[in-house]
Amino acid sequence: MRRWLGQHLAALGDALRRLLAAPLNTFLSLLVIGVALTLPSAGWLALENVRQLIGDNPGVQQVSIFLNLDAEKRDIGEIESRLRAAKAGNWRFVAREEALRHLQASEGMAEIIASLPRNPLPDAFVFTPSSTQPEVLEQLARTFATWPKVAHVQLDSAWVHRLAALIRLGRLVLLLLGVLFAGALVTITFNTIRLQIFAQAAEIEVARLIGATDAYIQRPLHYFGMLQGAFGGLCAALLVTLGFQLLTPAVAELARLYGSNFTMRGLTASDVALLAAIGGSLGWLGAKISVLTHLRRFA
Repeated sequence: MRRWLGQHLAALGDALRRLLAAPLNTFLSLLVIGVALTLPSAGWLALENVRQLIGDNPGVQQVSIFLNLDAEKRDIGEIESRLRAAKAGNWRFVAREEALRHLQASEGMAEIIASLPRNPLPDAFVFTPSSTQPEVLEQLARTFATWPKVAHVQLDSAWVHRLAALIRLGRLVLLLLGVLFAGALVTITFNTIRLQIFAQAAEIEVARLIGATDAYIQRPLHYFGMLQGAFGGLCAALLVTLGFQLLTPAVAELARLYGSNFTMRGLTASDVALLAAIGGSLGWLGAKISVLTHLRRFA
């Protein structure tokens, strides 16, 4: 076990020396890999921020239940009992007097409201479901509409469907981008390892002659590809973080103008580790394919 660990540590050290031996080439390779991983990573993070913004904005997922004008306290209590039994989310009762006060506070509405002979607004419940799936929201709206003393149930199902479609489209685009740039990363590593093999052709031939095994020859190259991909993933995390740091003040100002306290979510430590792991895995894959392809000439 100690011998096996020593061999791997030696191969890892050799791969690090090769990376440091050509700093400019290494920097450019890491930058290319970082950019390749930055685009899908930034897209994923942007989509997560959009989902967070939607989740923080209850108006997007609220169902309004308007009661008949002749609804009494007993009817209101019956609706509350049904909502409590449904256990599908939270709700808030809006009395008709409260709704009228809010409407009067709106610009230009005070005189119009004052001219009315009576309050035309009904009592209402504002229901915020725990699920934002369009099918669930529509089913809840249909159920609420069948309850007694319910005059109208308002749900902007078209907006919910559009939003769900946009999120699905975003996920699909990110998946395609991820596959495309993963292939690019594997190709970059494949070519880098190919150049490494050609540059060390004499060394590999001598190692073969003195009895070096395939694993001994391939191991440093595998580590080289893995380290290059992992460092490229860290470079991508740095680029994404810098980009979001530049955007955060502008987005916060825009959110403030719309009366929201939304703040953009950046990469967490686990996200950075995941990026490095993905980059390392793809780098190892590219190195593995390149080694199997080009070391045949030394067999």
